[in-house]
Amino acid sequence: MSSNQSLSKRDLSVLWHPCTQMKDHENFPIIPIKKGRGIWLEDFDGNRYLDAISSWWVNLFGHANPYINAALKDQLDTLEHVIFAGFTHEAAVELAEKLVEITPEGLNRCFYADNGSAAVEVALKMSFHYWRNLGQTQKKQFITLENSYHGETLGALAVGNVPLYKETYAPLLMDVITVPGPDCYHREPGESWADYSTRRFALMEQALQQHSDTVCAVIIEPLVQCAGNMRMYDPVYLTLLRAACDKYNVHLIADEVAVGFGRSGTLFACEQAAISPDFICLSKGLTGGYLPLSAVVTTDQMYQAFYADYQNMSAFLHSHSYTGNALACRAGLATLEIFQQHNIIEKNRSLAEMMTKVAARFHDHPHVAEVRQTGMILAIEMVKNKHSREPYPWQERRGLRVYQYALSKGVLLRPLGNVVYFMPPYIVTEDQLLLIAEVAWQGIQQAVKD
Repeated sequence: MSSNQSLSKRDLSVLWHPCTQMKDHENFPIIPIKKGRGIWLEDFDGNRYLDAISSWWVNLFGHANPYINAALKDQLDTLEHVIFAGFTHEAAVELAEKLVEITPEGLNRCFYADNGSAAVEVALKMSFHYWRNLGQTQKKQFITLENSYHGETLGALAVGNVPLYKETYAPLLMDVITVPGPDCYHREPGESWADYSTRRFALMEQALQQHSDTVCAVIIEPLVQCAGNMRMYDPVYLTLLRAACDKYNVHLIADEVAVGFGRSGTLFACEQAAISPDFICLSKGLTGGYLPLSAVVTTDQMYQAFYADYQNMSAFLHSHSYTGNALACRAGLATLEIFQQHNIIEKNRSLAEMMTKVAARFHDHPHVAEVRQTGMILAIEMVKNKHSREPYPWQERRGLRVYQYALSKGVLLRPLGNVVYFMPPYIVTEDQLLLIAEVAWQGIQQAVKD
């Protein structure tokens, strides 16, 4: 029978884990999980962990959710997968119909891929190829924001701007135009999020004015730069960006991989600016945390630019073996049905208010520079000096101390550097939020000790 120790030993003899310096596990044991139920994970020694980060932001309605389980069991008896070139199936069609229905107006064509990075690759290639099909071959650049993150395949990595992930691979990446961002952490004292975001948009306007002839698209994470330390900005930036992209004839790609499906407080973050992008990239919560699936939803205008006789050689030939996987699509359908049947967006507003309440005391912590929140995402930024906002040196790994303390208390928190964040499943209760906040408080107390 497996135990934590035995399975960890077997793991470390054969596996290489993501976003991990494997040598760390010489001192910090890896945690084997035996089962999940609701918001809880349980290891082989019977310890339980409250999943306060939704297992990398994917799990919306709890582990082993009975409704999604039942849908998958039914799908297993019908069809697990079929080639998606020249064939289709009911789950893929129904899910695409639902996505077209619920995404911002004008997004009427759905292209499936496997994960968030792949969705970004699809959108980048599709934008470039669109302009090529229209004869505008000079358009081959992309504009992105500083501190952005769009994935770790080479195209997605190129349009990101977090040095931790990007610097090593810089020689392999295409050149992009990087614009200073609207991150409201840097606003002046007394300046509102809206005023700061508006002021910072002038830099994007300059870049578009200067480079629009050669730019295919601007890619952006609406409202929250999640992997970029959960930095946030005001919806007015999106409103201004949509108008500018129209003015300068440039596509707008909304990477809602992390913020889509209710995380931002609305079903999609773009709704808060009342805009429709030319592409919306979706993944993570799309299947409720069950299976890899992503979708790029775009316009009929985009689709028509590729629609021609084969001899024109204008088709979009991007493909993945598991495109439109039937099991993943069925999980996606079940997830969207839960949203509709249980009025999740309205319930999340109450949960977000609870998150605000339980985190209120962090504002006065002597080593917290800012507590910021967008919907169901709340971030607490630890600093060495509250008044100057001098950060702790990254080498000290203060966030790792919070992570380790929280695990010892049965809570899974995985800070981004010095930023502790809450991004729980939507089934979290007030008592569980109080537990998360208390453990985070005590974890920060441990982490800031010299």
